[in-house]
Amino acid sequence: MLTLHNCLLLSALLFATGVFGVIARRNVLIVLMSIELMLNGVNVAFVSFAKFYPGSSLAPAGHVFVLLTMAVAAAEAAVGLAIVIAWFRNRKTTDTDDMRSLRW
Repeated sequence: MLTLHNCLLLSALLFATGVFGVIARRNVLIVLMSIELMLNGVNVAFVSFAKFYPGSSLAPAGHVFVLLTMAVAAAEAAVGLAIVIAWFRNRKTTDTDDMRSLRW
């Protein structure tokens, strides 16, 4: 049976996996994917609260927050990938340790 506790546990696991990916990985593409995973964990929490508290006055707010988060995530992914592509063309690497200087 699907309960609020199970949904929030899934949300926390997704978010924690994303945090681990951001902290532990050195490849920029993996870090961007981990950030997207964190945003998906937050989306699961928003939808869970909207589902399990339907009588509140803010019931559709969870779905609206998810749409807003998806729009921000799409923009973040596009800008992030553009930066990674530009960086790779100049430096021939996607390692975060090589991204310490902002000079070209």
